Amino acid sequence: MLDKETKRTLKAQAHPLKPLVQIGRNGLTPAALANIDKALTDHTLIKVKFNDHKGHKKELSNEISDKTKADIVDLIGNTLILHRET
Repeated sequence: MLDKETKRTLKAQAHPLKPLVQIGRNGLTPAALANIDKALTDHTLIKVKFNDHKGHKKELSNEISDKTKADIVDLIGNTLILHRET
């Protein structure tokens, strides 16, 4: 679990980043999860964009966090910011 100060720092670091993974009409597929997991391994701080399933983005964000063992930094609009220590 991230404290407020760490979240604030990570949000600032994530601001210029582009989303590395997009969740489309197929939803959270095993391939999408694998891409998120690889991106977190490569970068530790990533953005995930919800193009579809926007009504379920909170539930999907929690599922992504659980399955990838990553911390949710923030969910801004349709963009999820994730962080995972290496």
